[in-house]
This record gives sequence, structure tokens and C-alpha cells, in this order.
Amino acid sequence: MQTTSETSGATDAATNSAANEAATSDVAASAAEQIPSFSEGLSQTWSTLGGMVAGFFALLPKLLIAIVVFGIFYLIGVAVAKFVAKATRDRTSANLEVVLGRLAKWTILLFGFMVAVAVVAPSVDFASLLGTLGIGGVAIGFAFKDLLQNFMAGLLILIRQPFEEGDQVVFEDKEGTVEQIDTRSTVLRTYDNRKIIIPNGHVYTNPMVVITAHDHRRSQYDVGIGYGDDIGEACKQVLQALKNTEGVLTEKEPEVLIWELAGSTVNLRARWWTDPRRSDVVHVRSEVIQNIKAALDDAGIDMPYPTNVVLFHNQTEATDGDRTEQREGWPAGDNPPQSRAQWQLEHETEEVR
Repeated sequence: MQTTSETSGATDAATNSAANEAATSDVAASAAEQIPSFSEGLSQTWSTLGGMVAGFFALLPKLLIAIVVFGIFYLIGVAVAKFVAKATRDRTSANLEVVLGRLAKWTILLFGFMVAVAVVAPSVDFASLLGTLGIGGVAIGFAFKDLLQNFMAGLLILIRQPFEEGDQVVFEDKEGTVEQIDTRSTVLRTYDNRKIIIPNGHVYTNPMVVITAHDHRRSQYDVGIGYGDDIGEACKQVLQALKNTEGVLTEKEPEVLIWELAGSTVNLRARWWTDPRRSDVVHVRSEVIQNIKAALDDAGIDMPYPTNVVLFHNQTEATDGDRTEQREGWPAGDNPPQSRAQWQLEHETEEVR
């Protein structure tokens, strides 16, 4: 019985081993069948390339049509850019016609590109594409906020033209002539020949004084005469000096006003009109001051220096005069403070007693 059992176990082991070897050989044969040979791979590659070439030639008519369509839109864009430039040529800024022309051209080119893509691939969903571009545009807008702000501000400045190239302006603590206005910045040249570049976003959101916005500019200067001089004669002399000054405009009459009763002078304010440009203003001002000085000197009208009266309250000698008649710095009434000499005399008298 034991011999029979041992023989049966050996038979089962041999059977299992043969089965495993058969399964392994089947797997190897299947893997070998799945791996293509070199010739088969080359054949598949050529087949793929052939399909791509065939697809290209099948798509070639649409590509040619798309190129023709885009070319037509390009020509339209160039024509529209020239038309816009011509329509805005009467404006002072030459940059405006360039910017508007480019914007019109690129807008038309973008539309033409979308039409060309629709010809080649009608299945493209432009609604989804525009939505994606919109989200991307918001992200780009946040990333380049300052650049876009300067661009939009420059575009508004070029369109609305609150100032122009060649104007003289005052911006914060800067003053000079506007040399250039582009879509990013405004360039000033100061009177001492320095160049200042100001971002358009800063220019558009802050106050600016345009000195040459109008044809005339008023200037003024105060001159003081003595209290004993004839005010009417002084005004007449100053007014005649203004009229005789070259550069003072005659279409707007100059004037002289009695402006202030100051500490040591009667102040007259001379006002006149000139061309608004800085060089004219400062040169005419210099001539006006010189002519006023000469006219008052010739008329014998005094232009006194500042005079100060200083009263010391401890200077109370009897020789100071009648204390009841003194007003500045002393109490009013008939009982002014005693002089120092009187005070000392009374105290000495009391000590003697």
C-alpha cells in the first residue's frame, strides 16, 4: 500500500510540472506573436506617414482658401489703417493716427485669422475659445496692470488731448515743455534742458497745469511807495511804464491797483498780459520791473526800505517826552507809568525820611 501511494504522488508531480512548462511556452509564444517584426514596424510607419500626407493633400484646398481669406483681411486692415490715419491727420498729435491705425489693423487681422481657422477646421468652437481667452485675459490683466493702465491712459490722452506736444505744463514739482506723448509715457523737457519721463497712468489721474492752453497769460508785480507820495501820480507813472514795455499786449489793457497799506509802504499791484510761453513771461517781467523803477525815479516818487519801530518799555527816563502823548506800547489815558527817574527819586526821598 505504501508503494502504491508513493507512485501516485510522483505521477501527480510530474503532471503538474508538465502543465507549468506548457503554460510558460504558451505565454512566450503569445508574446512573440505580439512583438512586430522590423518589416512590420516599417510598414506601419510608412502607412501612418502616407495617411498624414493624404490628409494634408485632402486639407490643402482649405488651407489655400484660408490663406487667401487671411490675405484679403490683411489688405483690408492696411486700407482701414490708412483711412483712420488720414481721418485723424488734422489733429495735432501725430502719434494718435499711428495708434488708432494700428488698433484698427490688428482688430481686422484677428477677425480674419478666426475666419481662416473656421475655413480650415469648421469644428472649432469659437465660443469656448473666446471664453478661454477671456479668462486668460483677466489673468494677464492682473499681471500687467500697470502697463495696461499706462496704455489706456495714453490712448485717452491722445484721443481727448487735454494737452498737446509743444505745450508748457506744470505737473507736481516738474515744469517744462511736452516733447512727446506715446501710449506708455509723456516726455517733458525742462527749461534747463533736462528730460523727464512720466508714466501716463500717473499723468491722467493727477492735476496738471497747462500754461500755454490759452493765447494770453497775466503776470503781476507789487511795488511799494512812501506814505507821503501822491498815489494817483504813482499809479499813472507805473501804468505808463507798463504800456511802454515791449511784449506787453495791447489788446488786453494793463492795470495798476492800490493793493495794500503795509508797514512802511503803500503797495501798488501792476498787472499785465503777455504771450503765455515761459521765455516771453520772464523777459517781459524783467523789462517791466526796470521800466517801473526808472519811471518812479524820474517822477521823484520814493520807494522806501522796510522801516521798523522798536519800543523798549524800560526806557522810561523823564526826557522821553510827554508820556500822555505817547501811544505805541503804552496804556491809554492820563495816568501813564512813571519814568524810571521819577520812581528812583520817590524811593530816595522815602529813605531819607
